[in-house]
Amino acid sequence: MKTAPPNNNRSKLHIMVVDDEQSMCEFLEIILLRNNYQVSCFTDAFAAVSSLETINYDLVISDLKMPGMSGLEMLRTVKKKSPTTETIMVTAFASTTSVIEAMKNGAFDYINKPFKVDEILLTIEKALKNSQLQRENLRLRQELEKRFGFDNLIGKSPPMMAIYKVIKQVAPTKTNVLICGESGTGKELVARAIHFSGPNRDKSFIAVNCAAIPEHLLESELFGHTKGAFTGATSHTEGYLAAADEGTLFLDEIGEIPPALQVKVLRVIQEKCFQKVGSTKEISVNLQFIAATNRDLQAAVESGEFRQDLFYRLNVIRIDLPPLRQRQEDVPLLLRHFLHKYNQEYKRNFDGFNQEATQALMDYDYPGNIRELENIVERCIVLETDEKIISAATLPPMLQKKTPDSLTPSTLPTTGLDLEEVVAQLETDLIKQALQRCQGNKTNAAKLLGLSFRSMRYRLDKYGLK
Repeated sequence: MKTAPPNNNRSKLHIMVVDDEQSMCEFLEIILLRNNYQVSCFTDAFAAVSSLETINYDLVISDLKMPGMSGLEMLRTVKKKSPTTETIMVTAFASTTSVIEAMKNGAFDYINKPFKVDEILLTIEKALKNSQLQRENLRLRQELEKRFGFDNLIGKSPPMMAIYKVIKQVAPTKTNVLICGESGTGKELVARAIHFSGPNRDKSFIAVNCAAIPEHLLESELFGHTKGAFTGATSHTEGYLAAADEGTLFLDEIGEIPPALQVKVLRVIQEKCFQKVGSTKEISVNLQFIAATNRDLQAAVESGEFRQDLFYRLNVIRIDLPPLRQRQEDVPLLLRHFLHKYNQEYKRNFDGFNQEATQALMDYDYPGNIRELENIVERCIVLETDEKIISAATLPPMLQKKTPDSLTPSTLPTTGLDLEEVVAQLETDLIKQALQRCQGNKTNAAKLLGLSFRSMRYRLDKYGLK
């Protein structure tokens, strides 16, 4: 083997030359070195294959006819070990069959001997560009998988462990999934984890917030439209369905889709085809539907707001995300995660929260769930003046400890007061706040107020707060 020393301009682009003719190896080596490529030459195909274990080549130029291992075998081995490495086949004995076989096995191009130097250099340049593009695509896919994949979900509580198990089971399939949970629980993150953990991770993941798009535009956004389909449609437009073909369409807040559009979404799921707005041409699609909602869709079905048949089509696999208050043991993990994230973003170096702040964060019930916790951490990192530890004083007002005196009048008015009325008003206000913070859950609201459920029920009846 002859290995050329690295060059300044193209030394990172490494080309392997494999030919049983020593003269051809030397000829190509001279050409490539003159063009500042890094080169490794082999007259033995087996030695060339062995080098793939330690060297990451950008391009392989291989003879087709070689003793011991043919060029096609060499090509298959290269593609198996390094899919992003391009291969150019060179031979004096070309045939239609060999050309077709080489291209079917992934060869970038095929050059006959004798060849012109300019011809092979142009082919090499094109092949290297393609190799670099493939590697960049692979890097971006890996970055997306790292950012949105299964490992990015945080939590070790029993509810989260159960969700991880379902994601592992669903990811290899194209089964429709319905994700339910309060706002801020991470429904889109779960949807992305399913997509990026599955076989179609390199295909499109299209997220559509159905509640954020005006009702009169939603159909056009989903299905696309033809020129002149409606006032303002000045061109042909592809919709989200076409963009998600072969991948995943995530319909967030699916409960906000109007009834007329629910029928059309149902047809796409059933028939795997649709028509653009203003067109009669059928367009076929093959994709996975993942829907999410913070509403009770079953109740919406019973009230006639949501189609029952669409609900059943979407609800093949259901994932219920628990609110953060039901998995308090995950709060420390989330705090560390967001602390690290925003330390990097704002170039700070906080070690954590002091004891009082930590206790306040652990005791809080997070009506806004994970999204609220993340916002709290970001706020603290921005506002904290200490260099290492975040204090309780930096926490948002709702996490600040209040003394009983701050909730009641500190002095008796000179004109007196109706004590029962003041106490009743105070109790009513605090119960309403507790219910609001707990999303209407009376059991959790009672715990927040330090009351038994029976005592809580008595007060709800007393103040007409059912």
